[in-house]
Amino acid sequence: MSETRRLPVSERPIQHRDAERTRAELLEVATSVFADSGYSGARIDEIARRTRTTKRMIYYYFGGKEQLYLAVLESVYRGIRDKEQTLQVEEMDPADSLRRLSEITYDHHMANEEFIRLVAIENIHRGRFIRQIDSLRDLSKPALGVLDTILDRGRDEGRFRTDVDALDVHLLISSYCVFQVANQYTFGYLFDRDLQAEDQRSHLRSMIGDVVVAWVTERT
Repeated sequence: MSETRRLPVSERPIQHRDAERTRAELLEVATSVFADSGYSGARIDEIARRTRTTKRMIYYYFGGKEQLYLAVLESVYRGIRDKEQTLQVEEMDPADSLRRLSEITYDHHMANEEFIRLVAIENIHRGRFIRQIDSLRDLSKPALGVLDTILDRGRDEGRFRTDVDALDVHLLISSYCVFQVANQYTFGYLFDRDLQAEDQRSHLRSMIGDVVVAWVTERT
């Protein structure tokens, strides 16, 4: 009696594609649920209901609630890191590169409010979960590498100060961009300014670039 041969993944494109699509959909919905409800408040039942699947299927793809949350965290951080890598710094003036990186970060944060909420939630938990994702440390290195390249070129040209490093600049840009989303409601109420308003975007977007470039420029 001949043995039934199991087809390799490469010969099962439809099933493989369906699995990838299902996992991506679960991750997308889970991102929204965790961002809205936090880790403690999020329910696997809600994710299953919104994806029209089952808890068993979610456990099959991710292993459990904590593993799903870790996958969400890794995914949202990968999003901003991938965006930073689109900047071709070697082809741009150092000051223009810094300005463009600031704008890219601003745009990404404004378009991904869930990312900011998840970061806030993780800080409420004092980094309990992110400490389990070793890959995020490696993922963050290219971001500082881009800034190091820009700053080194500016210093070599005698235009950038030498007492500012890549992490300093990253902190400044991130702080500004996170504030636009994380504090939009309290700031808006206290000062009657909508940080999300379309007529404010261009001004706020250019502002961070101006601040960063002015800060790192060598004093004369």
